[in-house]
Amino acid sequence: MTISFNFATLSAPQRYKLLCGLVVPRPIALITTISADGVVNAAPFSFFNVFSENPPLVVVGLQVKPDLSIKDTTRNVRTNGLFVINMVDEALAKDMVDCSIGFPSDIGEPEALRLPMAAGVHVAVPHLAAAPAALECRKVTLMNFGAERDLLVGEVLGIQVRDGVVDPVTLRTDYEQYWPVGRMAGTTYARLHDRFEIKPDTFESWQNRPVAADD
Repeated sequence: MTISFNFATLSAPQRYKLLCGLVVPRPIALITTISADGVVNAAPFSFFNVFSENPPLVVVGLQVKPDLSIKDTTRNVRTNGLFVINMVDEALAKDMVDCSIGFPSDIGEPEALRLPMAAGVHVAVPHLAAAPAALECRKVTLMNFGAERDLLVGEVLGIQVRDGVVDPVTLRTDYEQYWPVGRMAGTTYARLHDRFEIKPDTFESWQNRPVAADD
C-alpha cells in the first residue's frame, strides 16, 4: 500500500516538508561571499550538489528570508559573481549552524563568530580556514524561479583542500580524514560513519549471474 501526494493541492510548506524529509542526506554548502562594502558573509545551503566535471559546475538553490527579502548570499553573488563553497565536516557542523543565525547584513558571520578565514587563491573571496575543502567559484548564471527561489550555477575555478584529505598524486579522497555531515530534515543531520561498497556488474557478468530458485 502506498500514500499518494498531489503537489498541486499542497501548500509550499507542505511540499518543502515532504521533499526535505525524503531527499536525504543532502550535502551542505557553507557559502562565503563578500559584499560591496567588504563584509564577508557565510551561510549554509543544503539544496546543493555538484553538476558536471566538464565544465566543472555546481548548483545551489538560494532562498529568500521569511519576509521574502533577499539574502546576503544572493545579493553578493549578483553584485560580484564570486563565491566559495566550504564543505562541512563534523568539526565544522556547529559553526555551520551558527552561520544560519539571522545576523544583519552589516555584520559578517565569520567575524561575529570569530571563525578564522583564509585568503582566496582563485577568487577574491576568503574561505573558512577550518573547512576540509573549499570550492572557489564564479557565477555562470543565476535563474529566478518565482518570489522565493533562485538557482545558482557556478564554475569551480579551484579547490583548497586540507592536508591529508586528498592524495595529491591519485586525487583519491581519504575517508578516514574526511567526515562530512549531511542534512536531513529540520534540525537533524547525519554522520557518515557506516559506509559500504557495492561494485556494479558489467552487462556480460550480469548475464552470467546464477538465477535464484523460486520459493
